[in-house]
Amino acid sequence: MNKDKNNYPKQDTEFSKSCPATLFELSDFGKKRVEVRFTLEETFNDGGLLLLKEVDNQIGLIDRLSGCIKDDRHQGYVKHSIVSMLRQRIMQIAAGYEDTNDCNALKDDGILKICANRQQSLATQPTMCRFENQPDKKELYRMAKAFVDNFIDSYESAPEIIIIDSDDTNSFTYGQQELALFNTYYGDSCYMPLHIYEGFSGKLITTILKPGRRSKSVNVFAILRRIIAYLRKHWPDTMIIFRGDSHFCSKELMDWAHDLQKVEFITGLTGNAVLNERSKVTIESARREYEKYGKPVKRYHSFEYKANSWTYPERVVVKVEANSMGINVRFIVSSLRNVRAKALYEKGYCARGAAELRIKDHKTYLLSDRMSCNSFLANQFRLFLHSAAYVLIHSLQNEVLNGTEFCKATMKTIQLKLIKVAARVKVLKTKVKIELPANFYSKWVFEKCFSMFEILRI
Repeated sequence: MNKDKNNYPKQDTEFSKSCPATLFELSDFGKKRVEVRFTLEETFNDGGLLLLKEVDNQIGLIDRLSGCIKDDRHQGYVKHSIVSMLRQRIMQIAAGYEDTNDCNALKDDGILKICANRQQSLATQPTMCRFENQPDKKELYRMAKAFVDNFIDSYESAPEIIIIDSDDTNSFTYGQQELALFNTYYGDSCYMPLHIYEGFSGKLITTILKPGRRSKSVNVFAILRRIIAYLRKHWPDTMIIFRGDSHFCSKELMDWAHDLQKVEFITGLTGNAVLNERSKVTIESARREYEKYGKPVKRYHSFEYKANSWTYPERVVVKVEANSMGINVRFIVSSLRNVRAKALYEKGYCARGAAELRIKDHKTYLLSDRMSCNSFLANQFRLFLHSAAYVLIHSLQNEVLNGTEFCKATMKTIQLKLIKVAARVKVLKTKVKIELPANFYSKWVFEKCFSMFEILRI
């Protein structure tokens, strides 16, 4: 605004007295001047968190996680309970406030107070930082188990089949974090958290923080064996299929699955001279057809193969692509023998790509790669907090918003169009009054969700 300071219009005296905050002037609206003051009280940005609060009331995730942490503090000096801090932090993450520093600005946020079930001011950054460094190894193990329990309870009855998708990703570190190692693939120091999802539904099973090197197959198998054995206790008749990339393929996994009923695997397999020789006919066939017709060619073939280190022969499927880029050969290995090679590769193995989108929701949109704590255990706890936010939004998306445009949306879209809704909170003597805008984009979704939650509470 290119106006001389002395040429500003005179301020309304009565308006200035009633609104003592600093006055700002914007470009004129027609012939009317536009004034801005920060004087609107009891109005907050994240009204959509009320939906996540109702979701948590139904699934009980945060209460389950709080039960894993022992509170050794002197209760006479405690202002913030474990469960209230968990609720506060998880809801902040779900709304896009990933750092503990954000707690200072949001300590009096009315919506967050309702979500944390607390009438006084919320925890600030120092309190939350101490809280993040509190859980020990046993408590974190119980929290990992609590996520698996929540996954099991999300089904009304035992499913006929589930697919366990496992993949790791990088979380860069910028400091002296414990077990942050230099990774040559990413060219920087990082952690490599392991994400485990259910392949059909996208439900999170659990997340495990790992040092910066890529996960060894035998170490991943040790984790998966515990998870599968635990699931088997609850679902004795469910078919469980493990699916992963080539670096999740291990002799231990194959031998273990061979002796179990209704436990199968599909993993990538690194090529070698023997596999290439066994696939020679398929490779040459695809090459000749492409050279003859000039159109991209894709061929599949399966055969039995036993590496020197393997105890049993396994089924290997080779995919050969011939196009203008040359010949591309890929292998997978599986214990499933009654599925055609093409279907096993395309519908079985390639479908694991959906796990990348779930990791994107978890990491990019919920910012779970913020590993700012020095302690490795504290960073594992942080990962669990972000995982809890993922579970709440995913449950809202697939259970409550099913049939709406949001059921297939990214979590960023849900944040922007559902959670970021202005709300006015008035705490009265006998009730709390929350006012939402009379007209906004997702109003009909809120009406649908609130009506559903009213029925569920009956």
